[in-house]
Amino acid sequence: MTKLVSVPGIGSSGPGHWQSSWEGLFAGSVRISPASWTEPVLEDWIEAIEREADRTGTGAVFVCHSLGCLAFLHWAAVTACPWRGAFLVGIPDANGPNFPAVAAGFEISRIKAADRPILALVSSDDPYDPKGVGAALARNAGGTVIGLGARGHVNEASGLGDWSEGRALFSAFLTGLATR
Repeated sequence: MTKLVSVPGIGSSGPGHWQSSWEGLFAGSVRISPASWTEPVLEDWIEAIEREADRTGTGAVFVCHSLGCLAFLHWAAVTACPWRGAFLVGIPDANGPNFPAVAAGFEISRIKAADRPILALVSSDDPYDPKGVGAALARNAGGTVIGLGARGHVNEASGLGDWSEGRALFSAFLTGLATR
C-alpha cells in the first residue's frame, strides 16, 4: 500500500493547493508538521520528515513542493530510513533573487544521489527558480525531470486546482514504483 507523505513549502499548503487535495486521495496520507512552518529551520524540517518516514515505514512516497523539496533532498542525503520514491514539484533556487530570506539555510551545496526513484516537475516561468537550478538539483540527485511549460510556481496562485495533469504524472510514477 502506498503511504503518501506530503512535504509542503513555507506555511504549509492551503486548502486550495493541489497538494492538499491529493492528500485526500490516499488513505493514511500524512503531512509533515515542523514547528517552524513560517520561519523555516532546516533541522526542524528534517526532523519532521524523519518522524513521518519512521511512522510510515518502507512504503513511503514523498510528495514535495517548493521549500519542501529542498528539505526532502537534505533529509534524503542523511537518513537511514527506507522510502520508495519522491515526487518533487517547484524546486526553488535557494540562492535565487526571489527566495525568501526567512528560509536561509536550505541551500544545497552538495547533493547525494538517491538510490530510489525521484521525479521532478519544473515550470519554465517559476519565479522561485528563474535559472533552472531546481532541475539541476533533481538530476544531481539521480532524478528524472519533466518540464511542464509555463505554470508559475505550480502552487495555488497558479490556478491549478487539484491539478489533474500532475495527478496523471503522479499516477504514472506510482505505477513505475509498483514494478520495482
